[in-house]
Amino acid sequence: MQLYIHRFFKKNLGLNDEEAHELHLKYYREYGLAIEGLVRLNKINALEYNKVVDDALPLDEILVPNPNLRLMLQRLKKSGKVDRLWLFTNAYKNHALRVIRLLGLGDLFDGITFCDYAHFPLTCKPMKGSFDLALKQAGVSDPNNAVFVDDSGLNVKAAKNFGWGKVIQYIELEEDIHNLKNDDEDIVVIRDILDIEKVCPELF
Repeated sequence: MQLYIHRFFKKNLGLNDEEAHELHLKYYREYGLAIEGLVRLNKINALEYNKVVDDALPLDEILVPNPNLRLMLQRLKKSGKVDRLWLFTNAYKNHALRVIRLLGLGDLFDGITFCDYAHFPLTCKPMKGSFDLALKQAGVSDPNNAVFVDDSGLNVKAAKNFGWGKVIQYIELEEDIHNLKNDDEDIVVIRDILDIEKVCPELF
C-alpha cells in the first residue's frame, strides 16, 4: 500500500522520492489519510486514486483466511453482549469488503461505515463527522456504549476525545511500537488482534 501511494504521489504530482515521502507524511499527520490531502489540496479524483492504489493491490496474493480471528469474532457475536459488529474504515467500500472476504470474515459484520471517495469533501477518521456517521449508521445513540479498535494513534485518540467507550489501539509492526506516543492511560494497546478477547472479557 505504501509503495503504491508513494508511486501515485510521484507520478501525479511530479515529485521526487523525498518530496513524495514528506508530502505523504504531512497529509497523513494533518488529515489522517493521504487521499484527503490529495483531494483537498491537489484536486485529485479520489475514485481514480482508488483505482490505481487500493483496487490495484494484489490482495489475493497477500491475504489468506484467518480462522482464529473468525472464531474469536464468532464468540463475540454469540455472547449476546454485543448488539452488532461494525466495520469502520477509511478505505473505500469495495476495498474494505474485498479485504474481509479474503480474510474469511465477510459474513460476520452487520454493516460498514467507509470513506466515500465519490463524495467531496471526504469525511474520514479522525474527523468527528466520520465518527458521528459510524454511530448513526450502526444505530448507536450513546458513544460510550461503543468499543473502538484501530491501528492509528490519531484515530484512537479521536475516539477517546469523542466519548467512545473502550478504545483499543492495535500495534502490528515492530517499528510502530517504537513510534507509539500514547499518553492516554484509558487507551488499551494490544500487539495481537486476538488479544481483544483478553482486554475485553466483559464482551465474551
